[in-house]
Amino acid sequence: MRPFFFGLLYTLTWSASTPINAADWQPEMHGFLQAHGASRMGGVECPAQTACDWPYNEQRFQLKLEGSGLEVSLGYAAKLDLVNDAALGDSDLDTRELYVDYNTERFTVRAGRQVVTWGVADLLFINDTFPKDWVAFFDGLPLEYLKLGSDALRIELFPEFADLQVMLADFRKDSLPDRDRFILPGPAISADLDEPSELEASLRASRYFGSWDGAIYLSRTHYSAPALSQIAGQWHGEFPRLNAYGASLSGPLWNGVLSLEAGYYDSVEDRNGTDHAVENSQTRFFVAYSRQIAEDTTLGIQGYAEWMYDYDAYRRALPAGMPERDELRTVATFRFTQFHLHQTLRLSLFAFWGGSEGDGYLIPSVRYAFSDDLWGEVGANLFVGDRNGQFGALGDNDNIYATLRYAF
Repeated sequence: MRPFFFGLLYTLTWSASTPINAADWQPEMHGFLQAHGASRMGGVECPAQTACDWPYNEQRFQLKLEGSGLEVSLGYAAKLDLVNDAALGDSDLDTRELYVDYNTERFTVRAGRQVVTWGVADLLFINDTFPKDWVAFFDGLPLEYLKLGSDALRIELFPEFADLQVMLADFRKDSLPDRDRFILPGPAISADLDEPSELEASLRASRYFGSWDGAIYLSRTHYSAPALSQIAGQWHGEFPRLNAYGASLSGPLWNGVLSLEAGYYDSVEDRNGTDHAVENSQTRFFVAYSRQIAEDTTLGIQGYAEWMYDYDAYRRALPAGMPERDELRTVATFRFTQFHLHQTLRLSLFAFWGGSEGDGYLIPSVRYAFSDDLWGEVGANLFVGDRNGQFGALGDNDNIYATLRYAF
């Protein structure tokens, strides 16, 4: 959390010379109590180390503090989650967010742990290279838990030609499905992971063109999933360097919203495609359209594709027996949302379909708001299709989940 401490030190040093009215800094306090459980479907036999019947069974208390002072030029916020993980027999204090802000008319600065989301896609990520928690997502936790906080310094500038956002962040890896909760194909591998120590840098420049919102993105980062290799009989993992360049555009069309996004992934450590453990360079792109099709009913569709460069080199370097990926990988998504009972009841379906891999992932859910403070949700995570596909490989992890949250 180096950027956070540097920013916090500067803020405290600067504000120490400024008269402070303690009443201005008193925080607003909110939070919630939440219970969440996911039950595995299908009577699947699990390995001994895997939480089988209830891969997720947790109770969570979140405390959120927010405040400001010096005529709101300075601010702070914290989200702290105390989690009892009954499925794995563990408890933890999770710092979801913890940052300070400095705001002026011409620029803003935020230092500390913060959640960052870039791009215009719905549950598809091209120019958003910031860390994600796929374990929480596949087990049905509320969508806010898909994104992990980055320990970062964020600077926003507002020149006339565009809005600029600069990020300097410590590396943080994705939380990927593991054998504590998931049944995964192939043998179990224990690897020492070497995480990058240098800061990552990203830039977004955005502006409106009439009613259309456009942006360009530049990132000097790392792949957030490890590349594994075996050296002298021992497995070793590292997170290869990645440069990402992209753009997005979204705006109104035919009473709906059209969104476009594309990105080039420059795989710095495998530009010739000869290292099977490291991702080849790729171009990624998608197109999306969403609109309200009836009262309280919306529909959204997306088409996504990844085109791998140096595909012949990739095939030559692939070890015997390892499944071969397609040169062009395609995914389509479908989102349906409908509200009833004065919008207290929400019916939802989100579906992925891997056109090139012949697999899919379905997320039906029903949420009901009992009051302004209490809501509950039940849903399912269903993985179908070819077991060699990205989604089909999780086919033994179908689950039904339920969440109950009381906010204060």
